[in-house]
Amino acid sequence: MTRIISGSAGGRQLSTPPGARTRPTSDRVREAVFSRLDHLDVLAGARVLDLFAGSGALGLEAASRGASSVVLVESDRTAAAVIRANARAVGFGERVLVLADLAERALLSGAAEDERFDVVFLDPPYELPEDRLADVLTLLVVHRWLAADALVVVERSARSPEPRWPAGLESSEQRRYGETTVWFAQVPEPQEVA
Repeated sequence: MTRIISGSAGGRQLSTPPGARTRPTSDRVREAVFSRLDHLDVLAGARVLDLFAGSGALGLEAASRGASSVVLVESDRTAAAVIRANARAVGFGERVLVLADLAERALLSGAAEDERFDVVFLDPPYELPEDRLADVLTLLVVHRWLAADALVVVERSARSPEPRWPAGLESSEQRRYGETTVWFAQVPEPQEVA
């Protein structure tokens, strides 16, 4: 299995989209996030959604750690093309689907039972307004994209407030890595009826 390490895979340097619009997750933050996900044992066989995919590093890393399928959504068509090329270069073309679309539009259709995701990454540009992030989180819940035990990982600037979690998602932990804060949220356990 090819492993993504510090922006490379199998000795091959992964391409990054041109320009300053894409802010890839730093190697340090990515390693810390995946160390936590490995500890939680949530990636093996998981269906993964990477919204605001940028360079695709998070989604491709998830594929390298055993995710059964990964959907990456990136609105910039040039960045989406780079992600597709990287997925093919590391041999993940069969397990990775790249959508060149806005996150909100990609989530509007709703998911069938077998299309729900176990792990969702949201690493939007830091300048993305909090209201828009809240809307995307709400769409994940309202349109039923999350599996019953799904984990949602949101990466933001350390200066950003905690995301506004919609009903159907509960914050489980927060970790800070320099200028970056990562929030983890989960679908709450169903309440037992007495």
